[in-house]
Amino acid sequence: MKIVIALGGNALLQRGQALSAENQLISIRTAAIQLASIAQGHDLLITHGNGPQVGLLALQAESYKDVAPYPLDILGAQTQGSIGYLIEQELANRLPASRQLACLITRTVINAKDPELASPSKPIGPMYSEQEAKQLANERHWAVAADDKGYRRVVPSPTPLAVTNLEAIRCLFDRGFIVIAAGGGGVPVIHESDGEKLKGVQAVIDKDATATLLALALKADCLLIVTGVEAVYEDWGLKSQRAIGRVTANQLKALSFPRGSMGPKVNAACEFVSTSGKRAVIGSLHQIEAMLAGTVGTQIVATI
Repeated sequence: MKIVIALGGNALLQRGQALSAENQLISIRTAAIQLASIAQGHDLLITHGNGPQVGLLALQAESYKDVAPYPLDILGAQTQGSIGYLIEQELANRLPASRQLACLITRTVINAKDPELASPSKPIGPMYSEQEAKQLANERHWAVAADDKGYRRVVPSPTPLAVTNLEAIRCLFDRGFIVIAAGGGGVPVIHESDGEKLKGVQAVIDKDATATLLALALKADCLLIVTGVEAVYEDWGLKSQRAIGRVTANQLKALSFPRGSMGPKVNAACEFVSTSGKRAVIGSLHQIEAMLAGTVGTQIVATI
């Protein structure tokens, strides 16, 4: 079976958890144990989020005043390398030496006129109180928005149109490599005025949207979207909240979910199912094997 697995940035660093390399490594090891088990009988492409990590790098860059802070596209490339390295190493430590892995820095093309570039919605970095968020927004000219129980910086999250090294990914994937690619949705790039050259832009692409793009291109049999909660919940945060189990893409699309958190995951999963007729699952980092087995998480299918 061909499987695309999207590890969420907030799954690799839980909400409220210190943004340390040690905490990130613990979560990646939790995922790697399950991914190594799945890899025994399946072909895997792994992508990952980078919202908390790229936000932390941006904060660190802001604290050093001798040079201008590095732009988000470069920070996105840095997180592809650092998170991808950890995933590759932890997986390789649990697999036979004969099972090859490849981690690729990936650029993702977006539309230079994407309206999202003028309307930031992607949360990055740590959580703040309302007062802290407003102060930082004023000092650093950030856009901020409410996110769960606090506030976070938000940046543009344009729609991915194409992955530049898709053929390299396909070649490795078809030869049995476990491929780690398009971390953070890929480094966002646009075509320059000549229509040929590419340049980076200040944005962070939603990794689930790029995961769907790759899953469809590779004709994957299943898309797993791994996040910090066990399922998609209806009426999240209310007394009436309930986990959604097996559901059709059309049924799930009829519901409303927050744009800055579960909304993009639901949209990406439903797009994959509606286009391919295959299955997508949204669930927890601690239940990846059971998600694939169909026993936990929100199991999204074309028909029931």
